[in-house]
Amino acid sequence: MKTNLLKCLPLAFSALLFGNAVQAQDKTTESNALSTWSIGVNAGVLTPVSPLGGKNDFSKWKSDLGYGLYIKKQITPYFSLRLDGVRGKLKGDNSENWKSGTANVSPVSAFETDLSYSGSLNAVVNLFNISMFNKESAVQLYASGGAGLAGYKVKTATGSAGLADYAGGKTIKELIIPVGLGAKFKLAEKVNLDLGWTVNFVDGDNLDGLYRGSNDKYNYAYGGLEFALGTGKQLAWHNPVALTYDEALQAKQTANALKSDLDAQKAENAKLRSEMNDLLKDSDGDGVADKLDKCPGTPAGVVVDGSGCPLKVPAPIEKVIITEADRKVVADAIKNLEFDLGKSTIRAKSYATLNRVAALLVEKNFSLKLAGHTDNTGSAALNMRLSKDRAESVKAYLVSQGANASRIEATGYGMNQPIATNKTAAGRQQNRRVEFTLF
Repeated sequence: MKTNLLKCLPLAFSALLFGNAVQAQDKTTESNALSTWSIGVNAGVLTPVSPLGGKNDFSKWKSDLGYGLYIKKQITPYFSLRLDGVRGKLKGDNSENWKSGTANVSPVSAFETDLSYSGSLNAVVNLFNISMFNKESAVQLYASGGAGLAGYKVKTATGSAGLADYAGGKTIKELIIPVGLGAKFKLAEKVNLDLGWTVNFVDGDNLDGLYRGSNDKYNYAYGGLEFALGTGKQLAWHNPVALTYDEALQAKQTANALKSDLDAQKAENAKLRSEMNDLLKDSDGDGVADKLDKCPGTPAGVVVDGSGCPLKVPAPIEKVIITEADRKVVADAIKNLEFDLGKSTIRAKSYATLNRVAALLVEKNFSLKLAGHTDNTGSAALNMRLSKDRAESVKAYLVSQGANASRIEATGYGMNQPIATNKTAAGRQQNRRVEFTLF
């Protein structure tokens, strides 16, 4: 089992590298990319006892120097894998009685263990690193646990004799289970102060050269520095909860902005409808808008002229045939007819050709059908109103130039009768039209 574990440690390190390669494929090259690799160095105190229970083999334990390093891969802001290595010495003796007062009759008077190497793969979980309103923390607590392999040489002493090699001076290899706690402090963007304490449970009772029927253990209390590698801020200090909160606020602000735009558009549409109603208002129902009616209050049923005044019925005239020249006058008017954007207001450049149409209607007493059309931009209801209003606007203008209102029919078809595709600007321009039909 120990040999297999020794073979698995390089595979575990390879898994760290592979995990980083897979994750790198998912990361973008944005300026806020996060750093996930780090290395650490530390030094501290090694002691051959544990406060977590069990028997101590020697009545007096001693502290000695230990030192180590690690490489860490941060998987999420709260979880990482860390490959640790530790070296140092462990010492103790039986120069004192046991704390219970029992005399110390151990055959081994002292020991010294050279911890040649200690390698372990640990899972590290960050604790208390969540703040709703802070994107990054500066202090965090963490817990760790894992498994690894330790190699050590032991020397023991009997009575007053000096230390001698235990087990023929061979390096003993044993499985270890490290369990620890720590606190980390952010000193700079790429540098952290790391304080920790680890209890290492040994799968054997030979760490101190004395067999007493229970597995040995040792402590490592340390302080050190951790250095983040690569570009970007450290993922370990990153707080996705705060970022989610920020995104929610931004979404709310965007929704409020869209609502303001919608309210402004509704107000503009209401203003446009009010202007159109005011322009086309015909209080006496004679077919001439109030703004153009020179004889308001005309009784119902009375035929009026283009100015809204009662029309004197002319003597019957001979029927006039529509000629190609007449059709050309109408075609020119259609070609040159333009309105203000989104409105039914006729632009001044259209007046000349409309005047010729009005003169033609007066001269030959033609009837005229006006058909308003739009493209598919906007709602169907709005387009239907706009097409109707534009046809009525042309009728009102022709009547103002003397044409007989009763011989002009204005109808709106909205976007229901396109003559070109609405997928292009040119096609939509063709669909925005008022058709003139003489009869």
